[in-house]
Amino acid sequence: MPDTVQTYRHFRDVPKRDWRWTNFSPAEIACRGTGKLKLNLEALDKLQALRDRLGKPLIVRSAYRSPEHNRAVGGATRSKHMEATAFDIAMANHDPVAFEAAARAVGFLGFGFYPRSGFMHIDLGPARSWGERFPVRAVPFAAEVPPAREVLAESRTLKGAGTAGVATMGAAGVEVVQEVLAEAQGAVLPLVTHLDSLRWIFILLALAGIAIAIWARVDDWRKGRR
Repeated sequence: MPDTVQTYRHFRDVPKRDWRWTNFSPAEIACRGTGKLKLNLEALDKLQALRDRLGKPLIVRSAYRSPEHNRAVGGATRSKHMEATAFDIAMANHDPVAFEAAARAVGFLGFGFYPRSGFMHIDLGPARSWGERFPVRAVPFAAEVPPAREVLAESRTLKGAGTAGVATMGAAGVEVVQEVLAEAQGAVLPLVTHLDSLRWIFILLALAGIAIAIWARVDDWRKGRR
């Protein structure tokens, strides 16, 4: 008959072929202070059964504790953690009521409730319980809220795109004006004295055109015509 309790100087000493609890690792179960590991096979079988029953990860806050580490963390003198039959499981991803029911169903008998620290203690017994129970939740998890529709006028993306668009149109307008002026200078060479005035007229016309285009684009966005 195989031993129901196995002890290792360090969790790295556990042979991979002997580890059958697929959702847990030796490091999770080992003493957090010393790395020592004691395996109670019945307790680990029930822990794996609990994981299978719930269908979601169990975050192990504490499992086996060596006597020296148990003293260091202020554990009970006869703590079940030193016997490797106890586990502290975080409730961050579990409904405490459903978790407790599932743990009882697979055979855990001892329960300690620590709502302020966010975990529940479970062990193989004897049957008992202590601590203040977790507050009853309206739903197991926070209600899902649909994402708020982003207001177009407040969109930073639109603001950035608008700024880039204005800069692009402005640069293009200036380039067009320069080309037009260059062509116009050749056509109106006899009117050299009026060239400066003509250049400013073209510039003003270009700027007016850009302003009209920008206003029309913004107006289209406001009216929903994209």
